[in-house]
Amino acid sequence: MLRQGLLFLAAWVLVIATTSVMPYSALAQGTQPLTTWGVPDLQGVWDFRTITPMERPEELADKPTLTEEEAAAFAVAESRRVNRDLIDSEAGGLNYAAEAEGGVVPYNEFWYDRGANVIGTRRTSLIIDPPNGRFPPLTPNGQRYMDAAREIGREEQRGRPLADKPADRGVGDRCIMGFNAGPPMVPSAYNNNIQLFQTADYVVILNEMVHNARIVPLDGSSHGTIRQWAGDSRGRWDNNTLVVDTTNFREETSLNGSGPAMHLIERFTRVDADTLNYEVTIENPEMWTSPWTMEVPMRKNPDDVYEYACHEGNYSMATILRGARLEETAAEEAAR
Repeated sequence: MLRQGLLFLAAWVLVIATTSVMPYSALAQGTQPLTTWGVPDLQGVWDFRTITPMERPEELADKPTLTEEEAAAFAVAESRRVNRDLIDSEAGGLNYAAEAEGGVVPYNEFWYDRGANVIGTRRTSLIIDPPNGRFPPLTPNGQRYMDAAREIGREEQRGRPLADKPADRGVGDRCIMGFNAGPPMVPSAYNNNIQLFQTADYVVILNEMVHNARIVPLDGSSHGTIRQWAGDSRGRWDNNTLVVDTTNFREETSLNGSGPAMHLIERFTRVDADTLNYEVTIENPEMWTSPWTMEVPMRKNPDDVYEYACHEGNYSMATILRGARLEETAAEEAAR
């Protein structure tokens, strides 16, 4: 009886393995692997690490792509520019001024996993529209927002963080949203992985960062009315591309300058066995004068995603608040 059960289980596994998707070799002939219900199979872990910047650097204004030699040189220079260990050692110790210029935070280089290469097309920006690879102009309201955000940053650099209560801190400090969890998913310092799951009725987008999961219905239903941290997503198939339409964001989202008026259209297209093209158009008329589009080719990752235990219980939030209270007490005593 046990032997019969094992044989049945082995046969069932074989059926699943041979019918759930087309063989990847078919991709070489220009055909995507399909699920048993007939849509492209996008499942698996996808890695979106890259050092290609969101915006095209001003010094490359007239250069949309790099040569192979230029891309290799850029990778070396960029890896050196943001390498905290090099910044520290060359400065003869901790150098927080260099840190601000290098765009890193006080971790050793060991903790980073930002990648070491530009994207395969060697574009000089992730932004593909506007054609200059730069954000569109800000609206007057968007300019006020950015000015206010910069002022908050300056206050924090002066040692006066906003810390009257937890809600004063950003969604990253509060372990609610990760800086690259999105949507949209933007390459950053580490945990640049997503895992996709599919059924005939739903797609699940699981971010390694803060293990956030978006459950996206494919039933043609309309958006709800409840604002959510990651917005309210609805999906559909446009030929071989999964299109995810997301709206109803909260004020605090992971994309700087996004806010509740943001509307996203994400497009996931399986290019070959190892590449999933991710294209997203961001529209926020309160922030930018026109929509803009970014594109990131994601690579198949044979490894698993791992839980991102934000602050291992978020102990640092209590420390931030306690430190602010101690600073206030010290200031009060000094004023006496």
